[in-house]
Amino acid sequence: MTSPGSPSETRALIIERLVGDSGEADQVIAVGRAMAERALPLLQKALAGELGAPVAVDLQTVEVGRVPEARSRAGEAFALTVVPSPSSADAMTLVMDAQAVAVMVSALFGGDPDQPVAPIERDLSPIEADVATTVFQEVAAALNGSGKRSLDLRLPVPKAIAGNEARRRVLRDGAAVGIVYNLSTPSDSGTLTVMIPQRLLLTSRDGEAAAGKDGKATELDWRARFSEEVMRSTVRLEAAMPLARLTLGDLAAFAPGQVIEFEENAQLNARLSTRDKTLFVCEFGKLGQNYTVRVSRPHDAGQDFIDGLMPG
Repeated sequence: MTSPGSPSETRALIIERLVGDSGEADQVIAVGRAMAERALPLLQKALAGELGAPVAVDLQTVEVGRVPEARSRAGEAFALTVVPSPSSADAMTLVMDAQAVAVMVSALFGGDPDQPVAPIERDLSPIEADVATTVFQEVAAALNGSGKRSLDLRLPVPKAIAGNEARRRVLRDGAAVGIVYNLSTPSDSGTLTVMIPQRLLLTSRDGEAAAGKDGKATELDWRARFSEEVMRSTVRLEAAMPLARLTLGDLAAFAPGQVIEFEENAQLNARLSTRDKTLFVCEFGKLGQNYTVRVSRPHDAGQDFIDGLMPG
């Protein structure tokens, strides 16, 4: 192991080891960008469902920095929260500037998206802090991930703080990757900054950052990654109820307006399927004003084949 060439380099190395390890900047940014881009569609969908209004979420930048920089770039008025994990008391620091808070508050309470949002030039109110907490929760959940790549954040996030409490909050200095999202409507925008310590990022995502340290991931690593992405994909479910068994002659005699009776046990044998593959046998019913299907048992293709050979 070689030692630094000067006292200043030695001092910098000691300080870095005290406040947090750092990795190669390009590698850290690549891992942070992959995480941010993976979370982007989840975050967009979650906020649309939470707000019920169109707010665009765009990835503005991913860069290396220090944890306190998230607060320094937000101006005088902002919301802040620090999310812990089992391995770190400050696994994620989230800061939302006042303009982003104003955009989200306007969207939540039905403001006209085509009209400029009144800027917030004071400390945030409790309601505005609550809105920021809601947004922070969705961002943390989207970035948290799952499986081996999970940051293992302790969710839900702590309530957002603002004003003097947020400005005086002590943030442990350390190397971090900064992810900046832009939250916007057609007329206004603001920024939300996420800081994740590099010591945590490099530990929890070592396989992704270093690719097994020898330039290639193991088969199990790749299988875990692909399995996670597949489980996130969406499919269309279809529920169908058996109608009746008829001859081709009966079918040919059908005429407009004809009424067809369901079989006696049709309601108990609805089939839940996706992409032409039957998954479950269900019971058809109604809950309030909505029709429902309740899963009864997994579909048995073998038994279904036998039943088709010997119709009742």
